[in-house]
Amino acid sequence: MTTMPRAQKARPGAKDSEGREWEDGSQEEDFKPLTREQARQWRARQPAVSLWRLVGLQLLVGLAAGAVAGLLTQSAPVGWSVLYGAASVVVPSALMVYGITSSAIARLLSGFAQAAFAGFLLWEGVKILLAVGMLWSAPMVVPDLSWVGLLIGLVLALKVYWFGLWVQTGRSNDK
Repeated sequence: MTTMPRAQKARPGAKDSEGREWEDGSQEEDFKPLTREQARQWRARQPAVSLWRLVGLQLLVGLAAGAVAGLLTQSAPVGWSVLYGAASVVVPSALMVYGITSSAIARLLSGFAQAAFAGFLLWEGVKILLAVGMLWSAPMVVPDLSWVGLLIGLVLALKVYWFGLWVQTGRSNDK
């Protein structure tokens, strides 16, 4: 399939740089759908991603970061701030993972793609609202809150997603 700039796609009979006519919606000629067995084999080769493992890794990173921050700064409020920043990612993530994997609603909607997607959006909204609420209440929960520490804990816990993705893609490329 040859792609053309958007301006040329609008004109009927547009040609690519090599003089071939470009057609809207044309498909590659060598496309072949997978058979049931090929699809099963493809699924078996794909790495299984455990959302609970990701949440557990976020928790471990948050605990380690809080301990290291507290020890390095010799300040308990900094350690607690880093820990609370990580918790404001871990707790909402754990609730969302429970909601989309283990809740009765998830089991009920699992057979319907649109309903499952709506359930995902619902739990993502709950996750965001809970995270915002936790961050808003941080000054009331953590005495002598260190905003820098809170931000460090938050960012470290959020980056676990990317680390998990990197590890997962590296593992699937090794096979």
